[in-house]
Amino acid sequence: MSIRWTYAFADRPAARFEEACAFWTAVTGTRLSGLRGGSGEFTTLLPEGADPCVKVQGVADGPGGAHPDFAVDDVTGFVVRARGLGAEPVADHGDWAVLRSPAGQLFCAVPWQGEAVRPPVAHGSRLDQLALDVPPSAYEGEVAFWSGLLADWQSLPGSRPEFHVLKPPHGLPVRLLLQRLGTERPASAHLDLACADIDATRARHERLGAELVARGGHWTVMRDPAGGTYCLTGRDPETGALPGR
Repeated sequence: MSIRWTYAFADRPAARFEEACAFWTAVTGTRLSGLRGGSGEFTTLLPEGADPCVKVQGVADGPGGAHPDFAVDDVTGFVVRARGLGAEPVADHGDWAVLRSPAGQLFCAVPWQGEAVRPPVAHGSRLDQLALDVPPSAYEGEVAFWSGLLADWQSLPGSRPEFHVLKPPHGLPVRLLLQRLGTERPASAHLDLACADIDATRARHERLGAELVARGGHWTVMRDPAGGTYCLTGRDPETGALPGR
């Protein structure tokens, strides 16, 4: 079953929802949609001349994180397939559903609304990847689960032994990176941006209120004003590829 569109959700504490929205609209060059949900906890980041692929959610409990939404023609069929591969149902909202992967990562199945035009690069970067941080004991099973669920995506080893990449068909805006953690802890997820110039992007984000957490090989870990961690990566914002790959 094909995925027709992908969304990255930034989940942040409800008390810091406005800070998260202000930061991520500035980063992505977007504006906010109207608020949705019983408590106004959902919003979509709207680009000009393209379809959205990033949303923000205010969560009542915990520090938040991130999760993917998959827009499909047949939500029920997608849920059945996901459950057959080992996912657990979390909530059935009628026309959309929340599930949990075998390692515990939340994701949603939502109806496709005709989205087709990928947002452009903004300020030299593009939010194009969700990194799923997986404990070592669950890593192989999680790679198998996501590769099976996203059967028409490219499933291939990443640039390091602890990475596995799932690339969607051309035109879909958000891909997945599975990262094997060094220690056992609950599964989580964070946002990744592809940056033409990591240092320039980091400086701009710091002016917007973000903080540097750590530097890696071709990535920099940041913390946004709402307390959520995310990464700036040295990948081509147009293609998502590392230099020379």
